[in-house]
Amino acid sequence: ETDTASESSYSLGRIKKSPSSLTNLSGSSGMASLSSVSGSLMSIYSADFGNVDVKGNIQFAIDYVEQLNELHIFICQCKDLAVADVKRQRSDPYVKTYLLPEKYKLGKRKTSVKKKTFNPVYNEILRYKIEKGFLKNQSLNISVWHNDTFGRNSFLGEVELDLGTWDWNDKSNKQITWFPLKPRTSTMALELENRGEMKLALQYVPHPVGGKKTLPTGEVHIWVKECHDLPLLRGNRLNSFIKCTILPDTSRKSRQKTRTVAKTTNPVFNHTMVYDGFRPEDLKEACIELTVWDHNKLANHFLGGLRIGLGTGKSYGTTVDWMDSSSDETALWEKMMNSPNTWIEDTLPLRML
Repeated sequence: ETDTASESSYSLGRIKKSPSSLTNLSGSSGMASLSSVSGSLMSIYSADFGNVDVKGNIQFAIDYVEQLNELHIFICQCKDLAVADVKRQRSDPYVKTYLLPEKYKLGKRKTSVKKKTFNPVYNEILRYKIEKGFLKNQSLNISVWHNDTFGRNSFLGEVELDLGTWDWNDKSNKQITWFPLKPRTSTMALELENRGEMKLALQYVPHPVGGKKTLPTGEVHIWVKECHDLPLLRGNRLNSFIKCTILPDTSRKSRQKTRTVAKTTNPVFNHTMVYDGFRPEDLKEACIELTVWDHNKLANHFLGGLRIGLGTGKSYGTTVDWMDSSSDETALWEKMMNSPNTWIEDTLPLRML
């Protein structure tokens, strides 16, 4: 069964005519198209990393409570934290946890915020309802943040534990322990997590024929073929689909998606999408964002994605976060630009966006 017959078309035309379509981009990180991603993913973008020299320690303990099927993280206290707000010589710290690589709906847990202290005491338990067997593939990320009134939270350090090698039967592992806070490493670790890969082909058609006449602008054709080795987030079931947006346009009209392929980590989509209204110079400014999702009745879970463009960091003169293509993604886009009317195929690793 293929979806190639159900090609849909969308015009990019108004992006060039109306600069207003760019006005909301500079602060948006191009994430508007991922509106269904939980706020926890967005916090990666609304935070300051590297502005504060990490120092200090955090005291906590972890335990798995068999009767409740819950992981408990007992956050006790921190000491000697860095100064986040230099002007006012203060930090308002809180602690946040993630289970990785499942960074979405199990997601984030947070303590309360302690105001004006470098030595906060919490004595709070953060809980995750999760089968013990699933923890074998997980790391526990515990990070400390300064809570900023204007939303630019500053990173104060983190600890990461590999739960795959954790001995739950060792009583000393249940003791409250001090850990030194470390500078941010896990966004890189997250990038390296295996999120699977996507096989796809792109084609730029500069002079498409519509009816009897040649159209004045070109088309970009995206042929999503299949994915391999997608991560399992919920036990052994995975029902995946792919969304596509051509940035900088995050409007609903720009969004297309494949059907959902059920019960496999290696779904075959064979779905073609067509976007028109492209002049050659627009190819330098646009970026294809493809995101893979696990479909669930309650919510869709983000698995990984691609951003295929030149990766220049700018679009139509505006600095944007989403123009961040990897070298492999950029290479595919450049080959497509340089070989019009030809399908250019590649298999690319999915990543965090």
